[in-house]
Amino acid sequence: MDITGIIGTLISLAMMLIWGMGTIENVPMFINGPSIVIVFGMTFMCLVCSYPPGFWKTLPGFLKMYIFVQKHDLGETINVIIGLAEKGRREGLLALDNSLEGIEDPFLKKGVQLAVDAIDRAVIESVLEIEMEKIDQRHKYNISFFDNMAAVAPAFGMFGTMIGLVIMLQNMSDPTAIGPAMAVCLITTFYGLIVVNMIAVPIITKLKIRHEEEMAEKRVMMDGVLAVQAGENPKVMMYKLVSHLDPASRAEFEASRDKGNKEE
Repeated sequence: MDITGIIGTLISLAMMLIWGMGTIENVPMFINGPSIVIVFGMTFMCLVCSYPPGFWKTLPGFLKMYIFVQKHDLGETINVIIGLAEKGRREGLLALDNSLEGIEDPFLKKGVQLAVDAIDRAVIESVLEIEMEKIDQRHKYNISFFDNMAAVAPAFGMFGTMIGLVIMLQNMSDPTAIGPAMAVCLITTFYGLIVVNMIAVPIITKLKIRHEEEMAEKRVMMDGVLAVQAGENPKVMMYKLVSHLDPASRAEFEASRDKGNKEE
């Protein structure tokens, strides 16, 4: 579970409430019903109008990527693939059929199954690339929800500012109406900035990182499956797959491999 986003948001709110607003007694001054409706309500309704009903069923599951970390250990993935390659070279590709139940990732499992079924290399590559494209499209489609939220919320903040100015200018003769109108002018912009900087941008950034991590793992899996299908030397395959790792992860991977070899 990744709680950094939640903790960061709560600390940001605390900093804004305690230090930004000067004192807790000032908080009620920043609560304005019409501004809340204009920014939060209209932003949400704009998004409702923009996305089909089926999208809303997938959104809760996609939001789990923001809170719950799906482990993408490339080093462990490479070790699994090398183990499959060694078994395939030693016993033949058909022997990998017994290893399928132990493979948790559906993408890797499908690739190995295609290799076991003696499917042509070009077909395996095409199928796995299509799978990756679908994952990429699905992730980008969901990320666009928060991109649109970040674009729409400030616009509705300005929308509320225009409403407040119109009300204020039409009631300049009534001093009691100027204050509430000015509050709507300024607070709607304030709420729009909160939606962008404290909700949308952190979620977008973290989801993009999660997306890149998953796609990197899928690329390693695809390269590994194709190498297994081609019957490549496991050691040569390892050198190729390790090139996907960053320098720190590569050093950690090599150290763990050396330790394992010494223990053997």
